[in-house]
Amino acid sequence: MIAVVSALGMTAVLGGCGSTGSSDVTLRLVAADYGDSDANSSRTYWDQLVKDYESRHKGVKVQVSVYSWNDVDRKVKQMVDAGDPPDMAQIGSYADYAAKGLLHKADDLLSISVQADLVGRLSEAGQLRHVQYGIPFAASTRVLFYNKELFAKANLTPPTTWDELAAGAHALKAEGVKYPYALPLGPEEAQAETMQWLLSGGSGYTDDFGAYSIDSPRNVQTLTWLKDELVGKDLTGPVAPGRLNRADAFAAFAAGEVGMLNGHPTLMRQAAKKGVEFGMVPMPGRDGEAKATMGVTDWMMGFRGNGHQEQIGDFLDFVYSEKNVLDFSRRYDLLPVTGSASRTMAAADRDKNLRPFLEELPSTQLYPVGRTSWAGVAADVKKRIGRAVAPNGSPAAVLGRLQATAANAGTGD
Repeated sequence: MIAVVSALGMTAVLGGCGSTGSSDVTLRLVAADYGDSDANSSRTYWDQLVKDYESRHKGVKVQVSVYSWNDVDRKVKQMVDAGDPPDMAQIGSYADYAAKGLLHKADDLLSISVQADLVGRLSEAGQLRHVQYGIPFAASTRVLFYNKELFAKANLTPPTTWDELAAGAHALKAEGVKYPYALPLGPEEAQAETMQWLLSGGSGYTDDFGAYSIDSPRNVQTLTWLKDELVGKDLTGPVAPGRLNRADAFAAFAAGEVGMLNGHPTLMRQAAKKGVEFGMVPMPGRDGEAKATMGVTDWMMGFRGNGHQEQIGDFLDFVYSEKNVLDFSRRYDLLPVTGSASRTMAAADRDKNLRPFLEELPSTQLYPVGRTSWAGVAADVKKRIGRAVAPNGSPAAVLGRLQATAANAGTGD
């Protein structure tokens, strides 16, 4: 998941305004809610978009059901298992459905111009066995956030290496900062924080050929450094990393209690609401700026079986117009997934706060979402990774167990 996890869990069915007739088609879309309140629920975005679309397409109605991130993937699975899939779903993963032959190919839905406008790196991540089924919908990258006031008190400049980050954390601790560096390895989103650190250490979840390499020597070195130099020296705050969730770390940053942490664009608004002055820099690497940063994208997909391929494709062409992509990205402080919208955002003064994230996009590495085993591997990381940096933990043992589970699960990819 990219951004805030809404607790709304509501369904919105959006009606149309087109004329009816014998050829009328009703498309059903299940979508995730990126808002954090009724006022900015994704329902308002889809309501306006569908109204605009139906006014131009008299023979098509679109019903959109919006669910919280806690519920949306499960809801789609229930519909599919019941033999009644939606025409489209905008959710967190696509590979399982693609592997079962349930999805249209992106080629069969999108016009050539729209497909060519998608950011290449994101489109590639939407492929299963070299065929694209997942259409990127919204993206984010990670940068290092730091509290400017706390840094000024400790006479610090933003770190560019791990050693500088550790030295800064020591200085912040000496100033009484509650969380010098917040390290959220709790079950909410541990796979994200873990991946960012693995990338900054020069490795990742997979190798250059796409095979799982979770227990690579570099990854063991990275987790060992975290355990010894940050956690072991009491620089990560009063909550053990394995029990600290990302949402709680973000809330602590917005409360002025965190010196540094990895964050995505939605943290900007959260911190600004609380009056926290913050800066953003690329994630430090072992000896300099990390060569790659973590990116996340959510997915749009079209389900087969309802006989609406042409109408789904036409609607998605409208969804991925520059105007609509920009509107969604700006509403929720996310990165656009098309080149045209990205160029517009990069040049616009109103979007200057998102430029650090946009600049990270070309070098971003995404989860191995094209593997049907990834969901299980991610769940295993969430469950176990905190133990690797615990006082009596063994990074090598934990990563080794994760690798064994991943390798076994990956045989069916």
